[in-house]
Amino acid sequence: MNKEKFLKQLNLSLKKLSSNERHDILQDYEEHFAIGLEEGKTEEEIASSLGSPTQIAKELLASYHLEKVEATVTTGNIIRAVWAVIGLGFFNLVIVLGPFLALLALLLSGWVMGIGFVLAPLLVLIDAVVNFGTFEFFSLFISLALCGIGLFILIGMLPVTKSVVNGFVRYLKYNASIVKGGLKRG
Repeated sequence: MNKEKFLKQLNLSLKKLSSNERHDILQDYEEHFAIGLEEGKTEEEIASSLGSPTQIAKELLASYHLEKVEATVTTGNIIRAVWAVIGLGFFNLVIVLGPFLALLALLLSGWVMGIGFVLAPLLVLIDAVVNFGTFEFFSLFISLALCGIGLFILIGMLPVTKSVVNGFVRYLKYNASIVKGGLKRG
C-alpha cells in the first residue's frame, strides 16, 4: 500500500472525528512517511511498518472517546467509549461488554430499588383510595420505614455510581492499552 492509499483509508476510517483532529492525525502520518523516505525506505515498507490504517483508526477513536468520557462523564460518552474499545478486537466483545452490562444492571437495580422504596407510602395511599375501607396503619408504617431505607439507598447510590463509572473507565483504558500493544513499563 502506498502513501496516498494509506492516508486515504486512514482519513475515511477517522470520519467520526472533527476535520481539525483528522487533519492533525494525517499530518503526523505524512511525517512518518517523510522520515521513512529520508531513511531510504519505500512507501510500501513504511505503510507496512505502520500497520493497518483501519486498526490505527480504531485505536485512535478508542483513545478519543476515552479522553472524552474522562472530560465529561455522560451516558452517551460512556457508551461510545465502550463501543470504541469493543471495536479494537472481537475478544473485547466478551471482555468489555459482559462487565459493562453486569455493572449497568447492578446500578440500575440499586436505583430502581431505592426509588421503589421511596414511593412505597404513596402506593399504600393509592391502595387505600382504590380499595376504600381497607386502610391499615401497619401497612403505612412499614411503607414509611421502606421510604427511609429507600432514601438511604438513593444517597448511597450516588457515590457508588460515581465510583463504578470511574472504575469502569479505568478498566476501559487498561483494556485499550493492552490491545494497543501492552502496558508501558516504567
